[in-house]
Amino acid sequence: MLPSERDVLNETDASAPTSRRVPTLVVAYEDPTPRDGDRDLAVEMPVNLVYGSVPYAVMMTTPSDLVDFAYGFSLTEGIVESADEIRSVRVEDGDGGLRLVVDLAPGRLREHLARKRAISGRTGCGVCGIDDLASLPTADPRRHTGGGVEIASIQRALLALGEAQVLNHATRAVHAAAWADRDGTLLAVREDVGRHNGLDKLIGALMRAGTDSSDGFVVITSRCSFEMVEKTATFGAAVLVAISAPTSLAIDRARLHDMTLCAIARSDTLTVFSGRQRLLLAAGR
Repeated sequence: MLPSERDVLNETDASAPTSRRVPTLVVAYEDPTPRDGDRDLAVEMPVNLVYGSVPYAVMMTTPSDLVDFAYGFSLTEGIVESADEIRSVRVEDGDGGLRLVVDLAPGRLREHLARKRAISGRTGCGVCGIDDLASLPTADPRRHTGGGVEIASIQRALLALGEAQVLNHATRAVHAAAWADRDGTLLAVREDVGRHNGLDKLIGALMRAGTDSSDGFVVITSRCSFEMVEKTATFGAAVLVAISAPTSLAIDRARLHDMTLCAIARSDTLTVFSGRQRLLLAAGR
């Protein structure tokens, strides 16, 4: 990995505290005598994405890695096709939240402003508000390159992911999305109160670092709905591993995109729902 890529994948750009300690009162069922305590809570904040001075969407996010979020969201929303179409991202204070001002390349900005947006937060909040069934988002099909992934590599990534979730250790309230190389080494982890946002942050970091989508696989801690498959397919990764179960539409989309989808993934077992030909039970097999 190039040093510049490592720097991007490991950097953080927290624009506000990501957790907040609050006082609590703890009551045990067997002993109703309450005791005072405190607990770290994950911060949830509205973030307004703005393109060319025109507001586009307000997403509820954890206020960290926001530049990554802007890149990943822009890709998975279909606003850009590559990182070089974004000239800069500026984080600003707004009324009751933050603003992400995204400066697009002139040609891309004109296309964006001329394009009617289907709904607010198209892949970020499911499909609420689409005009018809034909409006369901679908990533462009692509030909996947590269070899398979060993089962042992997936297990290695899953075992490492727990320790890598720093904010979740403090709050027990956020999702994570991670990128692992073919050996199962975690190269990047992003966390957010929103499962879609966490994946967008990860994809944004990988875009900015110039990571080859065929050089590893994605691991998510959340439920695997079809949007998570679509976002991963948009980035171009061929293997998606989810700790929770997939939906039926997620499996259909994974098969459509010729993706390997593993879910209900634990340290000792996983379930393969599509693309089993890409998994290697042992080295070279």
